[in-house]
Amino acid sequence: MDTDPAAKEGASGPVAVQADRGGADPVPTLLDGLRGTNPALVLLFGAQGEELAALDAALSGELPTGCVVVGCSSAGEIGPGGYASDSIVAIGFPMRHFRARAITLPNLASLPVSEWMTALRRMHQDFAPDPARSLFGLLLVDGLSGQEDALVATLDAALPSVPVLGGSAGDGLDFRHTTLLAGSRVQSNVAVFVLVETDLAVSEVTFAHFSPTPTRAVVTAAIPEKRRILELNAEPAAAEYARLTGLSPDALTPGEFARHPLLLRMGRRHHVRAISAITDDGGLSLMSAIDTGTVLTLGRAEDMTQGFSDALENLPRPPLMVLGFDCILRRLALERAGLTGRMSDLFRRHRVAGFNTYGEQHSGMHVNQTFVGLAFMEPPPPASGDSHAA
Repeated sequence: MDTDPAAKEGASGPVAVQADRGGADPVPTLLDGLRGTNPALVLLFGAQGEELAALDAALSGELPTGCVVVGCSSAGEIGPGGYASDSIVAIGFPMRHFRARAITLPNLASLPVSEWMTALRRMHQDFAPDPARSLFGLLLVDGLSGQEDALVATLDAALPSVPVLGGSAGDGLDFRHTTLLAGSRVQSNVAVFVLVETDLAVSEVTFAHFSPTPTRAVVTAAIPEKRRILELNAEPAAAEYARLTGLSPDALTPGEFARHPLLLRMGRRHHVRAISAITDDGGLSLMSAIDTGTVLTLGRAEDMTQGFSDALENLPRPPLMVLGFDCILRRLALERAGLTGRMSDLFRRHRVAGFNTYGEQHSGMHVNQTFVGLAFMEPPPPASGDSHAA
């Protein structure tokens, strides 16, 4: 068992525990790690399909009444020891500091936006505004649905005052089938949204290790509904991408896609439109929305650890825990550079826990090759002279 030191030190923030998927029953390990947390919410990352259903059935009977349990399959995990694979990570959010409700947003393929917005607003009404508490949303979504862009836009429109972040469920590097858990049901082609209230201080942490180069390309043919580029600069997309990066078409692998991302500029920021694969017809399959006429910029990877360390060091107080959604392409790039150990050290030091995703959501956008996290910290002390009735 690997458990967040916060659990042993009696800290008031969320607690993460990790168990291996193979071998012994993981339930006793997870329950032992969560013991004493008295959670209002438990997130499960790493288990797949019926494993999720079995875990939910076994855990729910031992957890407090009303505890919300949600989870999803992953492309890798972040546990108390850093990066992990073929494991299950459970994160418990103590009831004394958190309140949570979850709903399933079904039928992603048909985009029932009006139904989603009605359900989201109805749930939001149950959380009365409280200046002493923060409200945020967590989103888990089928990472193969191709509907994240529309989904986050819907959330942003339905709950404009609520910061929402999350990740797309993964399937290792197979990209075949992802599963999600909510309400004791395991499903695909759905999203799970959790509305959470806390009296702890929260701060969003985002980091993307790339910068734009002068090299640009125009999408001259695409299939938007399939997130597929057919042509770049009026040439077959994969061949033109290889030419722009100076690589042989035979050398185009997930690791090279991570090193040479395609960037879309929105406002003053560039966001990755990550490549997942070369299609049989020589096109490029992406992990985010794309359309004909889009101008893309070739990016280059920069330092993947120092900038991340700086972002965490700049938090106003040391985090009790950081809930992290980390793109699988970032992890692949770190592995290629031999930096996974260093990043795992940073995760341990700052108590980061979460999973590797097929995409990340924050600020009303679906992005790739980015770390998106939420840091939980003790509230700041009252200002001098403040007084409150006991």
